[in-house]
Amino acid sequence: MGRSLAMAAYRALSGRTAARGFVPAGPRPKGELVWLHAAEKSNLLALQDLAQRLAVARDGLNTLITLSDGDSLETARADTPRPGPVCLDVLPSEHPAAVARFLDHWSPDMCIWAWGNLHPTLMAEAHARGCPTALVDADAGGFDGRRDRWLPDLTRELLSDCVAVMARSSSAADRLANLGVRRRDIRITPPLQAGGQALPCDDTDLAETSALLAARPVWLATGVQEEEVQLILAAHRHALRYSHRLLLILHPARTEASDIMAGQAQEAGFRVSTWGGPGEPGENSQVMIAEDGEDLGLFFRLAPVSFLGSSLVSGYGGRNPFEAAALGSAVLYGPNVRRYLPFYSRLANAGAARIVKDSDTLGAAVTRLIAPDQAAAMAHAGWDVISRGAELADTVTELVEETLDTRTAHRHAPA
Repeated sequence: MGRSLAMAAYRALSGRTAARGFVPAGPRPKGELVWLHAAEKSNLLALQDLAQRLAVARDGLNTLITLSDGDSLETARADTPRPGPVCLDVLPSEHPAAVARFLDHWSPDMCIWAWGNLHPTLMAEAHARGCPTALVDADAGGFDGRRDRWLPDLTRELLSDCVAVMARSSSAADRLANLGVRRRDIRITPPLQAGGQALPCDDTDLAETSALLAARPVWLATGVQEEEVQLILAAHRHALRYSHRLLLILHPARTEASDIMAGQAQEAGFRVSTWGGPGEPGENSQVMIAEDGEDLGLFFRLAPVSFLGSSLVSGYGGRNPFEAAALGSAVLYGPNVRRYLPFYSRLANAGAARIVKDSDTLGAAVTRLIAPDQAAAMAHAGWDVISRGAELADTVTELVEETLDTRTAHRHAPA
């Protein structure tokens, strides 16, 4: 009775003060859809990584990530790592009419709510419509707002309906317990962190290309902007003085720039080839141009050292370093990595990534890391970071698959 009165009081207040309208940011894709809410802005990248993992793990699965405000949505649109089955939208207000429009449009099959700052009207209505909800990465800071202080019964009611409650620390678990969540229902897990995706690679292509290289040392420069080409070529010239058989795989940020970059390398005196031609990479090639990113999974596996471009010059924000680290490639990067700064910081602190500032420092770093023991040490450190980041993501992925399988089974069960 008390919990129902608390919810009724909250809904009545929201109906008087919150905005009624909600306009979705885009159409709902066909098929299953998991909705993830990023209540903590700083962990958006980790949720984007989780969304990509979910889409890879389950065929046909779509994901929706909601943000708390329009500014956060614009940032997320600019920073979404790679096109895929991920939709972005702003959370509706707590007005019952806005909540109904949101759920009518997106019709989620499951909700993953991260951190805290619960929205009672929205979550209660989702529960009423049969949408399973899990709270993950809960933090004490996500439950210190006014509604949590004055309506603890409401928080307990919402979380008692969740299929799982996961807290990132013992202090977060204590806070949830103080709000009335049963201790046995709270699972303490590592914090949610991005773990990176292992880009695909055809085993036959890997074996054949490795044979063509005949143990030649290789380094990769990927996501390279036109303004960075001369710096990278100068670094390669420096490294060739110490390893004369060294091959640079040059992958431009824009496919249209491939011919321009090939011409620049030829003008600089390098022997240039293009990936995809018969017998490539050739024995005499010093620079091989890879026009698009379809084979990055192969190149990261071939190259013990990868420089991630769009980072030596400002205005591009860098590239996702976890794609390289997940495949055992030591990471070099420039100072302009705003978009993925938390990722680079984790790798650098672990000794898995190294910053370079110009052609001299890049060339010196490549020369040093081409030594197998040096690259292997960085690669091992990178793998440790990736593994720690993937722990909670793997747990949530299993939970999602089990929950969706159960829903599917119930839908098709005979009446």
